[in-house]
Amino acid sequence: MLIGADPRTQWLQRAVECDQRGYVLTGRDLAAAKPPTRWPLARPPLFLETSLPGVFAAGDVRHRSVKRVASAVGEGAIAVQLAHEYLADQAT
Repeated sequence: MLIGADPRTQWLQRAVECDQRGYVLTGRDLAAAKPPTRWPLARPPLFLETSLPGVFAAGDVRHRSVKRVASAVGEGAIAVQLAHEYLADQAT
């Protein structure tokens, strides 16, 4: 949840990687993290995937997000599709 200009992510920072300000790192930003993120899979993380495979972040709480409602809604729709793809891969 993001309220105002500060992400309220203290409760999840033990589970997923966040930047110094508390924004959740996803996709390519995980690979660029210093120090590098411990990514457990052979494939790179998907676009909105956090450092925990199968967990996705969308909207203002995400590192380098646009911070606009329309963008957050669009990212949410993309996250749903990515979750479906992730689950389909788990079934095979």
